[in-house]
Formats: sequence, structure tokens, C-alpha cells
Amino acid sequence: MTVVSANERRLLRLIWRQPGISRSEINEYTDLTQQSVHRILDHLAERKIIVLGSAKAGLGRGQPSPMLHLNGSFAYACGISVNTDIIGICIIDLAGNIVGEREVPLLKTTMQEALHSVKKQVVELQQQNNLADDDLFGIGFAIAGYHVEGTRHNAPLPLREWSMIELGPIVSDLFSRPVWVINGGKSGAVAESMFGIGRFTSDFAYLSFNYGFGGGVIIDGELLQGGRGNAGEFSGLYDEIETKRRPALQYLIDQINRNGVNVPSIHYMRRHFDPEWPGVLEWVETVTPAYNRLVNAIRSTLDPQAIVFGGQIPHMLASMLIERTKIFDRPRYGVHRGGPELVISEIASDAAAMGAAIIPFRRMFY
Repeated sequence: MTVVSANERRLLRLIWRQPGISRSEINEYTDLTQQSVHRILDHLAERKIIVLGSAKAGLGRGQPSPMLHLNGSFAYACGISVNTDIIGICIIDLAGNIVGEREVPLLKTTMQEALHSVKKQVVELQQQNNLADDDLFGIGFAIAGYHVEGTRHNAPLPLREWSMIELGPIVSDLFSRPVWVINGGKSGAVAESMFGIGRFTSDFAYLSFNYGFGGGVIIDGELLQGGRGNAGEFSGLYDEIETKRRPALQYLIDQINRNGVNVPSIHYMRRHFDPEWPGVLEWVETVTPAYNRLVNAIRSTLDPQAIVFGGQIPHMLASMLIERTKIFDRPRYGVHRGGPELVISEIASDAAAMGAAIIPFRRMFY
């Protein structure tokens, strides 16, 4: 399915990155002729994909040029993120505005029951925001677990029912829309690239701290898929013994609960995290060696501008890890090799759901 041409996509991506850019300014970023740019933009405006706004003053001599914006009312997409304890839902319009968000508890719920609840929540969001069902462009579906083949993923034990099955057709039948299925860590990386540090940085690694531990890699603004669709599956760095010392939040919850503090889920821990809980410091010290090895592996192999701490990790916990970071640097002639900036994601919502929601537009429009 082709929605826009390659040249239309190029211009739409420019408008996404620089909302309010004028028609005349676009010529500075493309090798297209001015006539071609005007023709393409006029066609996009006729289809109501973009909006030609008021003229932008102060651009020199000549007639002021209209400012360009993506038309949010053209279409919207729904993102669904399946974690081990909760399902996040996010509706985003074509311009990237978050229209609505919801959560569906997943513990002790079958897949069929959970999807029924998700559909109900989506319908309620549509009604609350006066969204026509015909304007729902597609569904992005993110799930914890590595990619196997097609739309099948191998998810953690709490999501066993969701594992090794073709999820795309199931979700597509539920919503009668095309569905894009992706790993949750990669979806979080996409959200970070579109709404977070990616607005300023084109190359970064995204660490997704969830029940398990994974992530995604953005190179030159694009998600790195890898030969098997599993680039960014950072847990694969560890052997059977060290895997329990990697920074997966399932082990932190177990440790906290063993120390007498009732933390029922990762979602609960993120909202109520206290660094003084017994067991937290012990966990941090336990995972620090494995964490440091990963940071240095990323630095050496990918050389990103930044490493982003995302997923469901509480900010204070991310700070505790960052404070313990040790770079394996051996200066030569007194000169150090540069390294990535360590950044805590500022996305307060469910990043994986946000990324899932923007993926249909990212794949088909910009």
C-alpha cells in the first residue's frame, strides 16, 4: 500500500521536524526544483494532509511564504503496548498530537479478555474525542519479547499466551485495520526518536528497562532492524549465569518483595518508587558490572551520540545507575576517546504505546 510518493514523504518529514516551516524555506533542504516543491505541497494540501497557514514574515524580499503544518484531523492511529502487567493505549493524530491515553490491567487476564478490554477503551476514547472510525488509519502493536518471524514474538513468561503466534491478524481482525507489530523496546526507541531526544540527536541507543531488558537503536534517525529484526536486544549479551544480574526490573521487584515491601507490579513500582526501599541499593550494586559492560559495548560498537534510559524505569533508579557508570577508556597520548551522553528519557507516558501509535504514520507518511 502506497499512501504518498517518495518526494511527498521527504517533504512531510521536513514538516514533521520543523512545524511552521515556510514553503520557500523547504527549498533549502531539498534538491527538488521550486516548481516541484510547490506542486507537491499543493497536492498534499488538496488531499488535506497538510495545512497551508498564514504567511511567514521576515524572510527577505518577495512575497511572504505560507507556513506549513501537518493536518492532525486528516487521520489518527492507535498504539497498543503489551507489557507483563499492563497494556498501554495511545491515540495520536497525523500531526503527532496525543489525543488520548488509557491503561488496561493485564495480571490474571487472558489474551482474549485483555484485547476485548482494549477495544472497549479505544471505542470510549473515540467517542470522548469525537473521532470518526473511518479516520482511524491503522494500529501499531508493541509487545515485550524478541522477534521470531512475521508478527510472532517470543515474550516473557507472564505473556506466554501471547508468544509464538501471529499477532498481526488477530489485532487486525479486532479493529478491521492494518496492523504493524513491533518489539516494545524498539517501539520505545521510535517514540524517543520522534518526541524525545531524537528531535536533536540522530544517533542513539535506547535502553528499555521493563520486566525484562531490551531496547532499540536509532542510526541517522532511522530504527535499526538488524538481520533478524532483533537489533537492540541487549539482554543477548549475557550468558545463563549473568542474565540474572542484568538490569531487568523483574529481579528488582523480587528483591524488594523479599525484603518485606509489597510491590505488586512494575507499573506500581514506577509510580511509587522509593530509593530507600530495602533491596534497591543491593540490586543496583548487583547489576552494575553487567550494566557497565553493556554501556561500554554500545559505546565501542555503535558509537552513538547518546544512550537513553527508558522503558518503565523510575527516574531516580536510572540516576543511580548513571552515577555508577564506568567507561573503560584508555587514553592515548593523553587524549580520551569521546563517548555518549547518558540521558534519562523525558517521555512521561507509555513510550512503547506512543511509539506504536506513531509507527503507522512513520511507515506510510513520514
